[in-house]
Amino acid sequence: MRRTLVVPDVLLLGTLLAGLLLLSGCEGDYRPRAVGPIGEITVVMDSSHWTGPSGEALRANVTPWVETLPVSERSFQLRHLELTDERTYERVQDLKNVIIAAPLSDSTNETSFLRRRLSDEAEQAILDGQTAVVPKPNLWRRSQRIYYVAAASPDALAETFQSQGTQIRDTFTEATLQRMDRNMYEDDRRSALEDTLMQRHGFAVNMQSDFQIAVDTTTGSEGFVWLRRLLAQTRREFFVYYVEDVSPDQITPEWIYNTRDSLTRRHLRGNVRGFAKIDYRRPLKTEQRSFLDRYAYDSRGLWYMVAPLGGGNELRPVGGGGPFVNYTFYDQATDRVYMLDGSIFAPDNDKIDLLRQMEVMARTFRTAEGSRSPDASPTAAK
Repeated sequence: MRRTLVVPDVLLLGTLLAGLLLLSGCEGDYRPRAVGPIGEITVVMDSSHWTGPSGEALRANVTPWVETLPVSERSFQLRHLELTDERTYERVQDLKNVIIAAPLSDSTNETSFLRRRLSDEAEQAILDGQTAVVPKPNLWRRSQRIYYVAAASPDALAETFQSQGTQIRDTFTEATLQRMDRNMYEDDRRSALEDTLMQRHGFAVNMQSDFQIAVDTTTGSEGFVWLRRLLAQTRREFFVYYVEDVSPDQITPEWIYNTRDSLTRRHLRGNVRGFAKIDYRRPLKTEQRSFLDRYAYDSRGLWYMVAPLGGGNELRPVGGGGPFVNYTFYDQATDRVYMLDGSIFAPDNDKIDLLRQMEVMARTFRTAEGSRSPDASPTAAK
């Protein structure tokens, strides 16, 4: 089994070490923020590898297709560059998300770049069969994620992306959500409505200024709040449901799907007697994961508008649809099961970044009993 070498900082040279020392955090860092599309990764790699197995492994594992969207999109858009001259190198230094990758057996500019940043010991370890996957947050700019990826040969480089690609993607995803959190809430909050939710229900989420409360109801041990953001070309829906008499053991993917369909049938209604429903004809994915330090189910799929056909139980499509993301978990502090659900309707737009806004909103969830404060947004990508 090939081992991945995490290169010790004492082995890194020049600006690489200086960049690390500058930026274990953001305080006192007045450099410009990185630029570029928020959902794009720039890959600096020789074209012979970009079009070969290394590039294929990177695309498959770092930026796979997301199937739970109306039309599949890559988890990140990709941009390919080669280090052809000093101007290209200067452009790379400005960008948000960058992977610089090369096999050390080559004589390309990318290989020379990586060799200059490795000690003799680290280089020899890679040539002997280890690989280096070196994260460099905020190396040249604030709010920046850089990865150096080196291996002995092209085949070893492809294997590195196969084995480490998911972790690399997770890092870029986290950095992207942190940036979006700042962009969404730094100067745009409905604090009064957030306080209202906390007083009425004992929880809150951050809301941008154009969100409105469409439904706010409690019945016995249950509560439901539907938040909406209606713009000219897009619509965002976010609801929070909680129930106090459900055991955590009852939470299964089927319970989540049935509960979501029941809630949207009652509350997320359109015209012509239509209502929102999970589209079981399309990919539907549920995974177990940690969410805000809670054991949770992360569900993703598509919804569409349906209505009864001829007054019976059969349903027919009556309108548009879109993707949703759903987090369902037991909160021990409140002894409640919570369901946080964000969905979008944006027929003329790419969906993945809009859906990420719903993820960011869900991550601001807090309760009166002591979860994160509304201003405790992650700071590493600032």
